[in-house]
Amino acid sequence: MKRILGIMGAMAEEIDEVKTMLVDVKSVEVGGRAFYSGTINGIECVVVFSKWGKVAASITASILIGRFAITELLFVGTAGALAEGLKIGDIVVGQRLVQHDLDARPMIPRFELPLLNRVYVNSDVRLTGLAVRAVSKLLDRGVVQVMGEKNAKEFSIVAPALVLGDIASGDQFVNSAAKRNSILSELPDIQCVEMEGAAVAQACYEFDLPFAVIRVISDTADHNARIDFIRFVREVANAYAKAIVNEMTLLLD
Repeated sequence: MKRILGIMGAMAEEIDEVKTMLVDVKSVEVGGRAFYSGTINGIECVVVFSKWGKVAASITASILIGRFAITELLFVGTAGALAEGLKIGDIVVGQRLVQHDLDARPMIPRFELPLLNRVYVNSDVRLTGLAVRAVSKLLDRGVVQVMGEKNAKEFSIVAPALVLGDIASGDQFVNSAAKRNSILSELPDIQCVEMEGAAVAQACYEFDLPFAVIRVISDTADHNARIDFIRFVREVANAYAKAIVNEMTLLLD
């Protein structure tokens, strides 16, 4: 079976550099989304901005699966740290994903996916293992070479860490200590929080498609760490995404 790697970015700016890597690129609009097809390091890829939120992201994943016949999916983006010790610039590779705002009690337990009898969706072991190797190669090389010394200094990124762990998603921007602590009180193993990954994981699970989710920590999800978020996405997350996709496609070859 021909391999086609789908690459989703949680923000349009996070995949700008990834798109520049495509060879023989073609674009088509489906469902109000621009899909860019081509090859990266000899691997056939389709790159797209997921749009924000769980519904939009799951629609995007479903289009990739149904229209473009991808065989595996890589989702890159930013997230807010929940776990103690995570800092801006660290990278979380998702091991399990959960929707922290899903609550259909009393019909089913809190966080459980309706009709699927599960709370967490596990990412693909092989693809996630490759993601860990790709991120490790990036960190071994040194992120200053990727984002530049100025950006590393401005965002205080020194020796970023790689964490393999759980990611929570919800249709809300977590920006208070109260909300952060509320999520952790119910889901204590969560490393970081964002708005799309678990919905994409559910779509992939139901279509039996291997997937991996990689998130760069951009804040502490409680507004204690204030940064120029858009600049962080353009200058740091964008550079991370390009470097990680480059390493991933080399490992897939």
